[in-house]
Amino acid sequence: STEDVCTFQPNHNSKINPEHLSYFRFVGRIVGKAVLDGYFLDAHFTRSLYKHMLGEKVTHHDMEAIDPDYYKNLKMILEYPLEDLGLDLTFSTEDHSFGWSETLDLIPNGRNIAVTEANKEKYVGLVCNYRMTTAIQEQIKAYLEGFHELVKPELVSIFNAKELELLISGMPEIDIHDLQRNTEYQNYKPADPQIEWFWNILHSFNRSEKAAFLQFVTGSSKVPLDGFSNLQGMRGTQKFSIHRAGGPTTALSSAHTCFNALDLPAYTSEKEMKEKLLLSINEGRGGFLFA
Repeated sequence: STEDVCTFQPNHNSKINPEHLSYFRFVGRIVGKAVLDGYFLDAHFTRSLYKHMLGEKVTHHDMEAIDPDYYKNLKMILEYPLEDLGLDLTFSTEDHSFGWSETLDLIPNGRNIAVTEANKEKYVGLVCNYRMTTAIQEQIKAYLEGFHELVKPELVSIFNAKELELLISGMPEIDIHDLQRNTEYQNYKPADPQIEWFWNILHSFNRSEKAAFLQFVTGSSKVPLDGFSNLQGMRGTQKFSIHRAGGPTTALSSAHTCFNALDLPAYTSEKEMKEKLLLSINEGRGGFLFA
């Protein structure tokens, strides 16, 4: 499982078990059988694994749901000069397994090629691709072999990653009253008009829109079995929170999926808030916003 203990993806250390690929192939068959027969599974995978199932390319945004601290480090690399960060990077990465450490090249002779301001975007893309694809490519291949025995790739190609999650795990029943009771606020108060508008909007959402909202703010459509008081984040139980966003009040809302948090601008009307919120949710279907 990932750090949020709610979503799953292959672990590159599974190779310690000589039969591990058989297990991944078996899991793929189980998921394929469930999809084929119309049964829903109480299991949720990382966004990157859904993308592999669809043949889509993963991006560094997908790292947020797997390792939020590492994602934040990558974000800093992209946003700040390397010299200011005191970083001396090369096109290589370290693999730590069972007490052993090994330097791996991301490109030929990468350990001897420096990362610069001009090529750091390429470095971030390569290191994320290694973590989410290359390091677990055997496990992904075995899982997909099992899945494709029952569900051909073209049958799911019409979906995006979030829609595929709903196809596999079903449309959740989301109790907005329970979510409202278990929400924390930063620089907002429950009686503020923006908060009252927000809950009016969520209560007006249909089932599909509620599921899309939950995916937007938590990274998954999974509803805790014992309610939103036990909503899990990257560091254990982490309730949903709404933060007053700085900047222009016309900006879109943004989500921090690793912290189950929503940055909500102080919109001037309920109509504007609903339009911007729906736009944020739909824009977020293609990939996560920066935390």
